[in-house]
Amino acid sequence: MGFSRHDRGDLVYFTIPAFENTGLVKSCFSTRCGGVSNGIVKGLNLGFSRPDSRSNVIENFSILCNAIGIKIENLVSSHQVHGKNIRRVTKEDRGKGILRSSDIKDTDGLITDHKDVALTTFYGDCVPLFFLDTQKECIGLSHSGWKGTVSGIGRETLMEMTGYYGTEPGDVIAAIGPSICRDCYEVDRPVIEKFKGAFPYWRDLVVPRGKGKYLLDLQQANRRLLLDAGIPEKNITDSGLCTRCNENLFYSYRREGSNVGSLAAILQLI
Repeated sequence: MGFSRHDRGDLVYFTIPAFENTGLVKSCFSTRCGGVSNGIVKGLNLGFSRPDSRSNVIENFSILCNAIGIKIENLVSSHQVHGKNIRRVTKEDRGKGILRSSDIKDTDGLITDHKDVALTTFYGDCVPLFFLDTQKECIGLSHSGWKGTVSGIGRETLMEMTGYYGTEPGDVIAAIGPSICRDCYEVDRPVIEKFKGAFPYWRDLVVPRGKGKYLLDLQQANRRLLLDAGIPEKNITDSGLCTRCNENLFYSYRREGSNVGSLAAILQLI
């Protein structure tokens, strides 16, 4: 069971059945389809730092939130920096980074045990990591690029959930969202050197291409991190979707450049 696609007119988004079927959460990963943005970010751009108007982005969030049954006022996001910092948020943080200014800086992961707090993270090609503790009823959502993967942000998110909420890894279901696949992600030797230091099994994650270039499997690296952290394999859902391969569905930094529109992951306890 992977991610489920939903088509609502021009709007397309994905949910995670393994999460939704618990009755505890609403989950979502957006696409570029639908929305009111124009130009290079045409469609459902959800990034305020992109070449788009704030009113367009808010309207896009409204369209998506109405479709998935989440109030836009519940959304909370952070300033992402490709790090491993995690922030615990509550109902008092709702609206930050979306409808009002945010003091959640230098943070790539969010956790909460409050209902109606919609964790929101942003993506171009990096890996979205979703977490749900079905026993303690708490959630986490993390943005894992290559730097975050080397730093083990998936493991750090789980550790923070354990520290704050008493989470046991065996009670967690996790999901790896749409992101760049191995065949699309070429990196150079300095990046691979970082992975050598972080992953004893780094050779399983790379394919040499010659001339100091490698293909890197970020999705598999994060999957292995989750397994190593104690999440059972049967509890991990992989979308199987590549943001760069699927041009009609997703924006992609690698394919389109730095001004590309932004995708978003959303997770909320209900």
